[in-house]
Amino acid sequence: MVQRRSILTCPICSYRSAEIMPVDACVWFYECRGCGATLKPKDGDCCVFCSYGSVRCPPVQAGSLRRICHAT
Repeated sequence: MVQRRSILTCPICSYRSAEIMPVDACVWFYECRGCGATLKPKDGDCCVFCSYGSVRCPPVQAGSLRRICHAT
């Protein structure tokens, strides 16, 4: 079963936020509620949840990344 809840942790200020991840898209940008920084995926990751979340994004969990995430 795919988990949709993830805790994002800002790499700059360490602020943690519980978020519900979309099942049909990758989130490439996220504004930290603690410091206002715009988080972007690390090299090799498809989205901010895969880089900074406690759980990988639903497309990665389901093995359907290529059909959903089209980062260039």
